[in-house]
Amino acid sequence: MTAIGFIRHGITEWNVIGRAQGRTDIPLNEQGREQAMKIAERLTDEDWNMLVSSNLKRAVETASIISEKMNLPISFLDERIQEISCGKIEGTTEEDRLIKWGSSWRDLDLGMESTEEVARRGSEFIDELVYLHKGKRILVVSHGAMIGILLQTLLPEKFKTTYMDNTSLTILQNIDGVWDCQLYNCTNHLKTSVLDY
Repeated sequence: MTAIGFIRHGITEWNVIGRAQGRTDIPLNEQGREQAMKIAERLTDEDWNMLVSSNLKRAVETASIISEKMNLPISFLDERIQEISCGKIEGTTEEDRLIKWGSSWRDLDLGMESTEEVARRGSEFIDELVYLHKGKRILVVSHGAMIGILLQTLLPEKFKTTYMDNTSLTILQNIDGVWDCQLYNCTNHLKTSVLDY
């Protein structure tokens, strides 16, 4: 059995104000760093063999905090698990988009990466990870849309829609090529003080 623990990065200032991030390389804010420390504290009680991350700053910073706390080095960074590219809407809020393109902006071609392309690169990454590290328990720090689209791709009968909270933990298991979800979007660590662990 191979287990993948998906972690969405900690919160950023752009998350707080509702600004589309996509591939824009935004760092964590102070709250995001605190969230990363809380998930790191939680994970120290669990058995994980590997840690990998998207190469975007907010994911790397989250992974680095986890790595230090768990004494588990980041094995590698992978651009295939970057966030969906948001094209022309990167850096805008919903209000900005309504002013610039009107209420039907979602129907316009604004250069956003397709769901199919996100699923393709994410699935390629996961297939390679499972093939090369079969039987391992692997933490993957990535992004909300990427993780959500992967869940819908790997378990379409279970996930029609998804929402991922910052530093949530979602655990998938692969047994003989069959995926199952053990835990979804869990943020119990955010409801407890770091001192309570």
